[in-house]
Amino acid sequence: MKLNSIITKEVVTVDMDASLVTMCGIFEKRRFHHLLVVEDDELCGVISDRDLLKASSPFLNTPSEQNRDLATLRKRAHQIMSRKPITIADQASSEDAVRLMLRENISCLPVMSSDGQVAGIVTWKDLLRVYS
Repeated sequence: MKLNSIITKEVVTVDMDASLVTMCGIFEKRRFHHLLVVEDDELCGVISDRDLLKASSPFLNTPSEQNRDLATLRKRAHQIMSRKPITIADQASSEDAVRLMLRENISCLPVMSSDGQVAGIVTWKDLLRVYS
């Protein structure tokens, strides 16, 4: 099966200077697990909800919260993103995506069109839906 028939085409992106507060709000509102970081129409990185959890203080919104915990919210996308994201072409097959994700131990692949633009994203959940 071709990827372009199963990818999520409505991709949410942030720029390199997006704050943790902004990204947290997007994840809470949209209920998905990956953001793409784009600058000048070029894909620069990927941020997962796990990356966001690792970057923020576990003491936020607790009685133990201190100023240094709040300071973690000032981190920017470029500080926590995975750089040089592994991508796949929109004409690739779902089997190609599975092999690539397993080989690289990643949970999503930005899907690129033939002209180098982000066409969508495919996650391991998308692939499981296809195969179930």
